[in-house]
Amino acid sequence: MEDNNYYVNEHAVVDENVELGEGTKVWHFSHVQSGAKIGKKCILGQNVNVGNNVTIGNFVKIQNNVSVYEGVTLEDYVFCGPSMVFTNILNPRSKYPQVGAKYYIKTLVKEGASLGANCTIVCGHTVGRFAFVGAGSVVTKDVPDFALVVGNPARIIGWYSEAGQKLKFDENGFAYCEKSNKKYKLENNKVFEVE
Repeated sequence: MEDNNYYVNEHAVVDENVELGEGTKVWHFSHVQSGAKIGKKCILGQNVNVGNNVTIGNFVKIQNNVSVYEGVTLEDYVFCGPSMVFTNILNPRSKYPQVGAKYYIKTLVKEGASLGANCTIVCGHTVGRFAFVGAGSVVTKDVPDFALVVGNPARIIGWYSEAGQKLKFDENGFAYCEKSNKKYKLENNKVFEVE
């Protein structure tokens, strides 16, 4: 299926009642389920599943083999690395199924966050703006804005700018990113932009 606004590969499935933004591309063997809203200029790689009623912002890149389950929201410019995992139930049991949105625990991935290949985001948490989750890491609590987290469980090991440059803070807690031309302040284990 192809038109002037978006591209859907002939081997992909897009259900009824789906919104696809201008310039968005849905590649081979992907499935976008009913009620999903996907913004403009997104890329869904091969074998991506977008669950019912999921909201995805603009300029989001979802690499191969990722399932974005109902209850997950991705803001603008989020990057989901190959085979990374979202969940939406904390205590799943096949014998005692929990089916339907009333059981799902919400996950929010904020603007510009990058989720590395094969990482897992346990439901009920927020990944902050422009945060990095390292490949293979397991997120079991909220990730602050601009934080680099790695490991199982994921823990903060550094800070990165909006442009993806490592921040080196001076003795007063300030850092400057030449790539984004922005200044940052580290205070109480949180980073924020300053004028």
